[in-house]
Amino acid sequence: MSGALGRRQILHASALGGLGLLVGCHVGPEVPPPAAAPGSVPLPPTSTGAPGTAPSPALAPNAWVRVGVDGTVTLVIDKAEMGQGILTGLAILIAEELECEWSTIRTEFAPADPAYKNPIFGSQATGGSTSTVGSWEPLRRAGATARLMLVAAAAAAWGVDPSTCRAERGQIAHAPSGRRVSFGSVVVAASKLPVPSSVPLKPSSAWHLIGTRVPRLDAAEKARGETRFGIDVQIPDMLVAVVVRAPSFGARVGGVDASKASGMPGVRRVLSIDSGVAVVADTYWNARRAAGALHVDWGPAGTTSSESLHARCAELAKTAGVVAEKKGDAAAVLARARKKLALEAVYTLPFQAHATMEPMNCTASARASSCEVWAPTQSPDAVLRTATKLTGLPPSSIQVHTTFLGGGFGRRFESDFVAEAIALSMAMQAPVKVVWSREDDMQHDFYRPCSYNVVRAALGGDGLPVAWTHRAVSDSIFERVFPDTMKNGLDRAGVEGAVDLPYAIPNTLVDWHKLGSGVPVGFWRSVGHSLNAFVVESFVDELAALAKIDPVEYRRRLMVAPGAARQLRTLEVAAAKSGWSVPLGPGRGRGIATHGSFRSHVTHVAEVTVSPDGQIAVERVVCAVDCGTVVNVDQVEAQMEGAIVYGLSAALKGQISIASGGAKQDNFNMFELLEMREAPAIEVHVVESDAPPGGCGEPGVPPVAPAVANAVFAATHVRLRDLPLRLPGAKRS
Repeated sequence: MSGALGRRQILHASALGGLGLLVGCHVGPEVPPPAAAPGSVPLPPTSTGAPGTAPSPALAPNAWVRVGVDGTVTLVIDKAEMGQGILTGLAILIAEELECEWSTIRTEFAPADPAYKNPIFGSQATGGSTSTVGSWEPLRRAGATARLMLVAAAAAAWGVDPSTCRAERGQIAHAPSGRRVSFGSVVVAASKLPVPSSVPLKPSSAWHLIGTRVPRLDAAEKARGETRFGIDVQIPDMLVAVVVRAPSFGARVGGVDASKASGMPGVRRVLSIDSGVAVVADTYWNARRAAGALHVDWGPAGTTSSESLHARCAELAKTAGVVAEKKGDAAAVLARARKKLALEAVYTLPFQAHATMEPMNCTASARASSCEVWAPTQSPDAVLRTATKLTGLPPSSIQVHTTFLGGGFGRRFESDFVAEAIALSMAMQAPVKVVWSREDDMQHDFYRPCSYNVVRAALGGDGLPVAWTHRAVSDSIFERVFPDTMKNGLDRAGVEGAVDLPYAIPNTLVDWHKLGSGVPVGFWRSVGHSLNAFVVESFVDELAALAKIDPVEYRRRLMVAPGAARQLRTLEVAAAKSGWSVPLGPGRGRGIATHGSFRSHVTHVAEVTVSPDGQIAVERVVCAVDCGTVVNVDQVEAQMEGAIVYGLSAALKGQISIASGGAKQDNFNMFELLEMREAPAIEVHVVESDAPPGGCGEPGVPPVAPAVANAVFAATHVRLRDLPLRLPGAKRS
């Protein structure tokens, strides 16, 4: 038996055998208790309990909190942990209100179940930087509910008023008498009490976890290399599959010569599925070698190229698109503007791959009456829907185990890799793990769309813009993923970050064209904000230069609306902490960019050095972030640091080029990432805020590219309007 499965069974037995009190939503005793996902986090020693011990129906787990008779507190984490630290962040929310001892906490990932639907977008999924935002009240209430029931049970046993008792560090204390009792001692009695329908939450003055630095629960296990990701899943009798996919997007199998591959060692079967031709074998390497021996006829190569798409974008941009925002009459003001007070610029951004460190993979065991799936997924809901559709089984016969994710960034919101595993398991009547290679992952992604933008502005006598137009051309993500959100042909993701700017401009017009490239596109970290922040913040800098006003002061003068106060504060903090007014030497420059997204506000100041041969080196990035009420300071800082490095890779290096209807880049030798030696010094300054929590995983990305581009201008007086950023004549490093 594998280590992953053994640990899952141990955790499952531990959770059930030591189960005493469950708090949360209940959808019926017929729902089976969730098994701990492979890779769940057993930090301190596991709780006691005999394998196979089942809870009574009244304790059917379908919630976030379980308190065991031994004092163990099991927290069910209903969001995907893909490196962003949400496992710890959500545990803090519950533990803060529960008042348990931090060392007694265990965690397990939630099953696919309606109780765990994200309240913001109505499905059980992790995305849009909504994990903390959507869990802020529900998880605190879950912890507070458990605390009140434990306190009530202890008070009843002592015959005292519950108001004279308090919970602290896993115990109930009665202040007048000094008596104390552990959580575990009153669990059985508490489980017999009615669940209160309304519970008060602690005031912020009483918080001792929220807003502090709490070490990550999964850090030690990851440091030891013990964390089990989806690619690590092993189950008895499992086969491994590799899928050969088309070199051009949308191409279909015309014919297959599998004569050589079929006879190679370990190969069980070669078969066609919707996404290509699969080789199923006893090991990954046997499947991979046999896949290389296949001869597949894919028909004629495609003709789409990056050059043809650029030309189409430029042509579309000559005509009006779907209006996303209109204030005043920007066109009329621009028509009257004096030439020296008007500016037009074109900005382009390429397709981007997600490049998650763990390539796509999924393990499925589909039988006649049941289906079990182990997946590193951001959307258990989507996995459940996929399994239901393919197998024809009811949801109650399907189990979804979410594992740790080796990176997500939106790519694992999709379920294409899940469908492959289920389809192959059904065909083989055996458990099958599908594993993608890096080449598969790079060339068959759902990419961030390419984007073509024409921006125009006219300045008034004070140098500030009186008219602004922004025409964007890009592919639509929502048309495929959430078609019901398309209104009048507009994909809001295509213009997010281009509308509702924090700048006071009296006349604005933003419109959008759908490109329809045929290239698969999807959610990429910060989605449309990563496109449009580059355009907006680069162009604002150009206007500041045209007006001969310092870029920080220029933005400050534009941020006069009350709704821009938080954004302005991050601008001022970043400028002050970076030493904005202190001159740099020759060949060096500072650039600033500010952007609000996902209920948070971020400003970056980048310092760059440009070598005589045109190489751009980012030496330092100073970040100021207002993400509302902070749950874990370490988590916020880590997210900003990760976002900056991720954003720099896209700004300076990464791009997916299209040739012959497919992706040209196939591995990291062609799709480059920022190297450790190139990483800048990063300073993160968390701006205090009493606003509700905002997102943290995505808001740090959008201002990175424009801050660097603006810094390059400060160092060279050359404007770079295309990503990745490269000075004319500079050789690739």
